[in-house]
Amino acid sequence: MNTLLIIGNIIVFLLLVFGLFVMQKKHVSFSVRVFTALGIGIVFGLVIHLIYGTTSDITNGSLEWFNIVGTGYIKLLQMIVMPLVFISIVMAFTKLKLTNNLGKISALIIGILIGTTAIAAFIGIVTALGLNLEAIELQEGEAEAARNAALVERVDTVENMTVPQQIIELLPGNPFLDFTGARPTSTIAIVIFASIIGLAYLGIKRKEPEQAAFFAKIISSIHTIVMRVVTLILRLTPYGVLALMTKVTASSDYSAIAKLGKFVIASYLALIIMFLIHLVLLAIAKINPITYLKKAMPALTFAFTSRSSAGTLPINIKTQTKAFGVSEGVANFAGSFGLTIGQNGCAGIYPAMLAVMVAPTVGINPLDPSFIVSLIAVVAISSFGVAGVGGGATFAALLVLSALNLPIAIVGLLISVEPLIDMGRTALNVSGSMTAGLLTGKATGELDKEVYDQLTARVDQA
Repeated sequence: MNTLLIIGNIIVFLLLVFGLFVMQKKHVSFSVRVFTALGIGIVFGLVIHLIYGTTSDITNGSLEWFNIVGTGYIKLLQMIVMPLVFISIVMAFTKLKLTNNLGKISALIIGILIGTTAIAAFIGIVTALGLNLEAIELQEGEAEAARNAALVERVDTVENMTVPQQIIELLPGNPFLDFTGARPTSTIAIVIFASIIGLAYLGIKRKEPEQAAFFAKIISSIHTIVMRVVTLILRLTPYGVLALMTKVTASSDYSAIAKLGKFVIASYLALIIMFLIHLVLLAIAKINPITYLKKAMPALTFAFTSRSSAGTLPINIKTQTKAFGVSEGVANFAGSFGLTIGQNGCAGIYPAMLAVMVAPTVGINPLDPSFIVSLIAVVAISSFGVAGVGGGATFAALLVLSALNLPIAIVGLLISVEPLIDMGRTALNVSGSMTAGLLTGKATGELDKEVYDQLTARVDQA
């Protein structure tokens, strides 16, 4: 009986996929298809949840088959991340698009990412204080206890990682290993490796122009093929969003979410406020924030549903280049650095809120100005070092709480709402990355305003 019900769910899912395929054949816009998939996925997932429950064999069996589309799509995106980052940055050197501004571009992107993370930390602090969030309200169950036990085993890694060690972790000791994404800092290491190759190309261009020209042609050909692969994968985005959103809504523990509803609401309030600040920063730079919203939404929607900044990177970069008109070099630097430096949601808002909540348990007044200043400074600095200790909101929180000598147990107590909050955090991280790319492109003349102002630009086209 269970097998027949699972098969029935799979048939319904395939029919929904076919519906999205028909929309594609009718040339319905990419954004409309993505949002349609998002809405259908929410409804379909809720129906499965209401009929079968979260932990039933039917739900788990159905989602396992849906994962072929959802997780498979993320894997395809992750497959192309390293080749895309490497080849695009090397090609930027061959086209001399960012050579003269390389130092300025890097400094601006990193500065914007860290600066916005400091602002995000302040927003997290104000939100936690304003809604009177307290760690004492949280209760530890079996899942939370197991999570905290695992965190205790890992916290030594966080506490013992010095800033110089974190910086060393960014360097490409073995680029072939980094191409596999084996380390948390692999993406930044590939950026550095590609930049070194680019600088070497510039040296050869002066001494042996014929060899340099041949190399440039090879890079251009490879870049064309890689971008074509990216385009083919991006055309699968609506199907991936459908599968991922169905999984989220079908498997979420809504009773646990209800118990921690206050924290969830506070988190999303802070995330929304920080997203509005991104729009304000764009407006200040005379970049139309409404246009940004329209063009960025497909990338942000996928980031929201997938909870993967790395998986969103190809969409992130192509949105910046094809839809926004940011140069490939700036887009790749902003996208790549944004994976591991200055993540506004994971490394900014989240650890700041936890620190404010847990401070009273050790006799610290969270309203103390010195504590607030120290917390913002630690969050800003740690946002650069998160990459060195594994990345993600959990390690960002561990790093900040450990640096301030605060208890880390609160991190494990939020395990039941982590997936829900992580969706918003990931979308904000990607928005911060794209905002840094746009602001840097505008400041360095690497932004094509004509492309940005064209509302017809699409990221799923070759």
